Formats: sequence, C-alpha cells, structure tokens
Amino acid sequence: MQEIGHWINGRRVAGTSGRFADVYNPATGEVQAKVALASKAELDAAVEAAAKAQPKWAATNPQRRARVMMEFVRLLNRDMDKLAEALSREHGKTLPDARGDVQRGLEVIEFCIGAPHLLKGEFTDSAGPGIDMYSMRQPLGVAAGITPFNFPAMIPMWKMGPAPARGNAFILKPSERDPSVPLMLAELMQEAGLPDGVLQVINGDKEAVDAILDNRTIAAVGFVGSTPIAEYIYARGCANGKRVQCFGGAKNHMIVMPDADMDQAADALVGAGYGAAGERCMAISVAVPVGEATADRLIEKLVPRIEKLKVGPYTAGSDVDYGPLVTRAAMERVKALITSGVEQGAELVMDGRDFTLQGYENGFFVGPTLFDRATREMEIYKQEIFGPVQTTVRAKSYEEALGLAMDHEYGNGTAIFTRDGDTARDFANRVNIGMVGINVPIPVPLAYHTFGGGKKSGFGDLNQHGPDAFRFYTRTKTVTARWPSGLKEGGEFHFKPME
Repeated sequence: MQEIGHWINGRRVAGTSGRFADVYNPATGEVQAKVALASKAELDAAVEAAAKAQPKWAATNPQRRARVMMEFVRLLNRDMDKLAEALSREHGKTLPDARGDVQRGLEVIEFCIGAPHLLKGEFTDSAGPGIDMYSMRQPLGVAAGITPFNFPAMIPMWKMGPAPARGNAFILKPSERDPSVPLMLAELMQEAGLPDGVLQVINGDKEAVDAILDNRTIAAVGFVGSTPIAEYIYARGCANGKRVQCFGGAKNHMIVMPDADMDQAADALVGAGYGAAGERCMAISVAVPVGEATADRLIEKLVPRIEKLKVGPYTAGSDVDYGPLVTRAAMERVKALITSGVEQGAELVMDGRDFTLQGYENGFFVGPTLFDRATREMEIYKQEIFGPVQTTVRAKSYEEALGLAMDHEYGNGTAIFTRDGDTARDFANRVNIGMVGINVPIPVPLAYHTFGGGKKSGFGDLNQHGPDAFRFYTRTKTVTARWPSGLKEGGEFHFKPME
C-alpha cells in the first residue's frame, strides 16, 4: 500500500515517527493509502531547516520572488487535470468541483505576482528639519498554516503563496484525510524556482499542530477548520506570542424576499447547499423565506430540482452533481443530525439517510435532504452540518429574517435575494456577517479582496488573501533618518541592471 510522507528541503521524505493514518477512497470506503503522522521532533527539524533557508530567500528582491509565483501559475494550469483527479480520488468531489478548488487557489497566486507593488512602504519627506521618515514591510521569518480537508488545493495555496511571496519560509500542515495534492503543489513550487527549505509540508495530527503552536521560531500561524479547534489554536498560539488568524465554522443564511425571482433563488439554493456534498464553509445551509406564501413557493420550486440531483463517484461522469462525504465518521454525523431534526419536530421533506448506490454500497454517501419549518432551537439549525442538508426556517418579516442571521453565533457568509435595492442596501449595511451576497448565494470574494467572517467564524484581526495577507505575513518597521548636509563627491554614469 502507498505510504505518503512529507516534503522537506525540496524532496519527498518518509515519516520516521512510526505512526500513520488511513487515507480513504470516499466512494468505496476502502483504504487507498497511509499517510505518515509527524512527531514533534520531525516538525521541529523541518522548522529549523526552513529558518536556515529563509534569510537568503528574504534577501531575494520581490520581483524575482514574484517570478516564481508567475511560473507556479503556469505549472498549475499545465497540471490542472492531474491535480483535480488526485483531489477527487481522496476527497470525493466531482472533477469540475475539484478543478474549481485548484482554480480559486491559483487566483490567489496570481495576486501574489503583484508583491513588488504591494510591499511598498510609505515615505514622508522633511518630517522635521533635515529629517525623513519611511516605513518598510519586512517578512516575519517562518510562518505556518494548518489547513482543512474540504479544500485541499485552494486553502493551502491561500497560505503557501502569500507567505513566501513576502519573503517568509512556510510550514504547511494540511489535512491528513487528503494529503496528496498539497505535496504535489510543493513539487510544482520547487519546479517553479522556489529554493529548497522555503516551503515544507508536514503531514500530521494534533501532535504536529501542538508542535507548531509551541515552536518558538514560528512567528505566525494561520488556520482554517472547525470553531472549537480554531478557538484552541488561537488561544494557544497567542499565548505563545505568535501572530494568529483562525477561521472556524459557519451557518450561512439566505434570505428570500417575496419579490425575489423564485426560480433564480431555488437554483441558487440547490447549487450552494448541495454542491461539494455541502462540505463548504460558505455553503448555504439555511434558507429563510419571508412570509408563508414565499416559503410555499420556494419549497415547491426546490423539491423537483433536488429530486433531479445526481449523486455518485467522480468517475461516473461530468454530470454528477456531488459525491460522497470525506469519511465514514462524517457521514454518520450528518445522518445523526438529520435524525435529530426529525426528533425535534422539523418537517422532513426529503430524506437522504437511506441513499445507496449500486456498486458503491460502502461509500460515504448521503442523499440530498431538505427540512422545512425548522426553528432556531433545533440542532440542525444551530450546528454546522457540513453535509447535503438544506434547512428552511420561515420568517414572518424581513426584520425577523435579518435577526436570524445576526443572532446566530456564526458570522461567515450570508445572502439576500430580492429585486428591491433599498432592502438589499439595508441588509448589506446592517448584517453583522463577514461576507454578504446580494442575489449571489456564495459570496466568496475574488483574490484581490479579503476573505473572512466574524463572530465564532473568525478569530484575529486580519483576513485571508487580498491586501490583508500582505499585512499578516509582514512586519512594519518605521525609520526616522537625519543626514548631515553636503553632497557625496563623484558620480556614477552607468545604469546598472538589477542584480
């Protein structure tokens, strides 16, 4: 059986801890590989090597660092299909969805090509008599990222691109559930010209996470995952004096106003709720129609669309809408939450618990599930389900609908569907959510804006990608300078090329 190790100093290496985790084929339930789980000693050795490589990389001018990112983009496009197939094989998403995973990461790398401009500081001439003041953005040194299973290409690139583009070395600890693509990305980064040691990929579990949080050399840590782990990493990382940004769970509401285009709203809910089997932190898992008539019309539109969804393995063709969940434990958790919704009184319109697929009976599949008339006290409303389950909560008024989104403990994303500009503007201004869509169900910002939520969905002062990433991975230094008067004698008459 294949054993997956780590990426250290520009090459793949075997693990030495003797501990492994199973990597499944989610469609069949079979173990297809074993991934090494790093010890603290392995993590610390990787950080030490990264720290040795970082000063020379930081001294490389930003333009040359940007050229590595430029070549990395070319290689990502070259190997798009290969990356997507490896991603689908371990995660279970459809091939089109896997390509989208790679593409949204690639777009952040494209933004990193602009590092020379974005790293410029500020300058004040004659701040005092003969005094100039200026600021510089300098790398932190060694940074680390801990990334989740649901986007094994995109989210690692959100971190392994911006951090090195700013002159840092970077330690990536991806999810042990689907580890192959991050290692493939590291190989492509080296092929693009990144020096050995600047990027290290360490597979592991909590032991590796704690080693990252406790390592004194690592100056900053970024995390994406569940809220309980986000809170743990944020508290422990900050206690150890690190700069930390953590992004946790979500429960994203989509308000549907009576004047909305109901076909458009239904299409949006099906795609946003069931795409990637609901394993997205920006999935719309709560529909909030305003008024009984609006709710009845929406359910009437949703049911036939959901009934037509094709569920299957990525190998079944490009018309598959979504695949299995990532593990058996994830599948059982989703089914248990569906059962809790029934027991707590929600109306189960469509039940996906007994879904089976011939030839894939042991796969981790859950059929599309739809609840109506749920309430805020129910677990299916309070918890992030992370599965193909759509929950409808009926609201009597716009204010009640707005209150549902604002009162929930998560604040990642939200959306409103309406034809009324006043309502849309009021919603965008008042709602206390990090990312807002107006007639857009999944409002994930493009790479040159920042991604991040509020409340228990985000911890830390700076968001991911966009301008905030340049701030997070750099330290601002301000210099006040006074020079004695007089000119340097002599002159140089040759225009020297950049070294």
